[in-house]
Amino acid sequence: MSRHEAMRKIHGRQLVDELEGRGIIVESHSLRNIAEEAPLAYKDIDRVVDTVHDAGLARRVARLVPLAVIKGE
Repeated sequence: MSRHEAMRKIHGRQLVDELEGRGIIVESHSLRNIAEEAPLAYKDIDRVVDTVHDAGLARRVARLVPLAVIKGE
């Protein structure tokens, strides 16, 4: 989904609670704008990495895990 669509469909407080429940720290001046960083607003990273790896464009070397979201204005 687009970032604009995410802002319409996802509630900031709910998202912050979900991310913090997964151990991800969230800092933002506005709960409204934090929806842009919702996991649903991004493509499935596993599919993207597999596609790029299988196409020979890049090589899989590590799996990263988010620790924090910092949203500036």
